[in-house]
Amino acid sequence: MNLFDTSSNSLKLPLIVAPMFLVSSPELAIASSKSGVVGSLPAANARTIEDLDQWMAQIHQALNRENLPWLFNMIVHKTYDRFDAEIELVKRYQPAIVSTALGSPTRVMEAVKSYGGKVIADVITPAMAKKAVDAGVDALILVTNGAGGHTGTYNPLAFIAEVRQFWNGPLGIAGCISTGNDLLAMLVAGADFALSGTRFIGAQESLVSDAYRDMLVEAQMGDVIETKAVSGVKANWMRQSLEKADIDPSVDNPAAIDFSGNISTANKAWKDVWSAGHGVGRIRSKETTAEIVDSMVEEFNSAISNANTLLTQLAKAV
Repeated sequence: MNLFDTSSNSLKLPLIVAPMFLVSSPELAIASSKSGVVGSLPAANARTIEDLDQWMAQIHQALNRENLPWLFNMIVHKTYDRFDAEIELVKRYQPAIVSTALGSPTRVMEAVKSYGGKVIADVITPAMAKKAVDAGVDALILVTNGAGGHTGTYNPLAFIAEVRQFWNGPLGIAGCISTGNDLLAMLVAGADFALSGTRFIGAQESLVSDAYRDMLVEAQMGDVIETKAVSGVKANWMRQSLEKADIDPSVDNPAAIDFSGNISTANKAWKDVWSAGHGVGRIRSKETTAEIVDSMVEEFNSAISNANTLLTQLAKAV
């Protein structure tokens, strides 16, 4: 089955709810997939392998009976010391999609392909995309400028166009996908599916605090600041949370990036400083995951109708 074929009974939109550090929960993953999109879980959100085992079992039990797809995101950097334990859980629970970050997807290929799963690589440059293609991935996710958390650099239109010169397989886009209109625009531009993160941060099923949800509702695009000051890696953060934590965004954090699997250490940088992408201005209320998906479906269908009207008008003008 094509996981991004909306003619299937389970999918309403070719959309993945992005795996978000310290945001995505098993409940969010389950609610997303049951609402008609693809839910996800990043391995790093579980403090221990035992916790991760329980979370993956929970998702598997909730979705497997209806054959609903979900995505598991894992760090594949060579210094990440939980990799071996996590790949064993992948073999046990067999998520339909495994996405990789911070390294070559080659490390997961054999295990995921053995049960018929799909491997997707997050990339932020065309060079990284070419390496992922050479490694044999089933799809690419282009992380673009304006994405929440660790963001990309490039404009999505230019990024899609350049990658399409050497890749005609499934292509996803991440960054500023907050409405059904955004999704349709990316499909017209040449993507096959998209990821939406910021729109779902404040969902009732996420891990975030009510204070974080309140800040999302109040924030506008101008409140999103790109800086290395929090984690040493370029990321987008809400200005209000930087000010509250007394962090100067103009000062780079010189600390070395640690992918050793010490999640408790990693949490310190992100605990009280809250991320969002450029699409944050779309969030005006606290909603459930199902309500968000329903809104995006309505927006998507309305955008298609508007596009058809525009095409008709253009045809008459020729």
